[in-house]
Amino acid sequence: MAKTMLALDRRGFMKAGAGLLAMTIMPSGLIMGSAWAQMPRSTKPDTFAALVQMSRDCYPHDQIADSYYANAVTILDEAARASEADLALLEEGVAGLNAAARKAGGSDYKSLANEPDRVAILEAMGDADPFFQKVRSNLVVGLYNQKDLWPIFGYEGASADQGGYIERGFDDIDWV
Repeated sequence: MAKTMLALDRRGFMKAGAGLLAMTIMPSGLIMGSAWAQMPRSTKPDTFAALVQMSRDCYPHDQIADSYYANAVTILDEAARASEADLALLEEGVAGLNAAARKAGGSDYKSLANEPDRVAILEAMGDADPFFQKVRSNLVVGLYNQKDLWPIFGYEGASADQGGYIERGFDDIDWV
């Protein structure tokens, strides 16, 4: 009898803990309406979500799920764990995006429904902005180095181990 009571108590504890975790995460948008399972380890959940949206706006590919963009943002989040300066750059950069989104009539950047409005915010930042440069340069490797995406873009991967491209159709383009 005592063993059963302990199991019920443990089960009840686990259910309550899971419910509390869900209530904590849901307002940030990481469970509701998002297609990724990554949890930020250093940035705030809203910052992480805004960075995923910014990533999609910088390199838009409708055929790619948000989870791939979240994988790329995870690299930034991990780097921010090791560097207070990187963490501050990301948090302050997203705060700037949110301020610009409020001027455009939204509540924050990730919730701004009109993509051209979000892109205009990014364009206004300019290439010289350190925050913009940090995110954009991370995406070049963080997004496009995911092997699962290569077939979507028609990239077959490295060919050095297969003798190079010369004998493997480097010139088989049919649109010229």
